[in-house]
Amino acid sequence: MLFDRLIEKINPETSNEIVALADGQLISLDKVNDEVFSKRIMGDGIAIALTGNMIVSPAAGTIKMMFPTMHAFGLVLDNGIEILVHVGLDTVELKGKGFRRFVNVNAKVKKGDPIIQIDREFIEKEGYETTALMIFTECNGYQITFSQEGAVKKGKSVVAVFAK
Repeated sequence: MLFDRLIEKINPETSNEIVALADGQLISLDKVNDEVFSKRIMGDGIAIALTGNMIVSPAAGTIKMMFPTMHAFGLVLDNGIEILVHVGLDTVELKGKGFRRFVNVNAKVKKGDPIIQIDREFIEKEGYETTALMIFTECNGYQITFSQEGAVKKGKSVVAVFAK
């Protein structure tokens, strides 16, 4: 165990921590204004009421899917955990306006790497909520423990941990 902790300090990408994908306020999925997410139909996870405009990778892995509208992407960690990141509610209707991506499908990313930049002010002006969701669609045998509500910083604040 000591050796494992030393390796994690040397190489934080081996850590079992999932970090905030954006700056904002961490909220329970129960409070999300969309039943697909609040009732955990697609899986459990966390939500962040955004205060910033940059969406980063919550962990090291591979981008396996990117919606053409750039409002959502899928990340697969090396251990098989799959995470769906969905930015905003009903923002697919914007057809990509207000979104700019930095990576393509099959890109290898590290924790904190920029994935999508949004124009939060534009999206909100258009009448859409800018809550970002991180849904664990496949846990691959891991138990995920989620952080509670509070202020979070992208790429820094731990919002979930996983263990076998």
